[in-house]
Amino acid sequence: MGVSRLQGFEKRLDPAGLADGERMLEGLGLDATVLLDTAPVIYLLEGNLQHLPRFWPLFRACQARRLRIAITPITVAEVLAGPWKAGKEALAERYEQAFREGLGWQVVDLDVGIAARASRLRARYGLRLPDAFQLAACLVTGAQALVTHDRDFGKAAKEATILGV
Repeated sequence: MGVSRLQGFEKRLDPAGLADGERMLEGLGLDATVLLDTAPVIYLLEGNLQHLPRFWPLFRACQARRLRIAITPITVAEVLAGPWKAGKEALAERYEQAFREGLGWQVVDLDVGIAARASRLRARYGLRLPDAFQLAACLVTGAQALVTHDRDFGKAAKEATILGV
């Protein structure tokens, strides 16, 4: 599911979760950029009623052009791996098409500078390599926050604003 397909879906989302998401937005300035980790993207695409409400306000703010969302190729690969692993080729292709055309998010190119920063973050905080790349991309691109549902970033919270956990 993409943002436009979820507009009527919003009524089914837990109000308490939505309030948490609104609070998450409060610390971000107008026209801020956030880097999304994989889980919130999966929650959006799958329409996950349990976890999506806390992230929904971010997607709505992006749709209203009050916030910019960036992702990395790591997020794309992790999102696509689920459908491919489950043998759902058509779903994987729909998700890939959404990334290519329909979401309006920036895909951050991973380069040597981001890789070098990721290696330092991995060594310093013991992060898994994909997590180190996500955090490095957030820092190098100047995103105001990394939005995740992964508690493994807790140790690295002094490096960047981590939202969503």
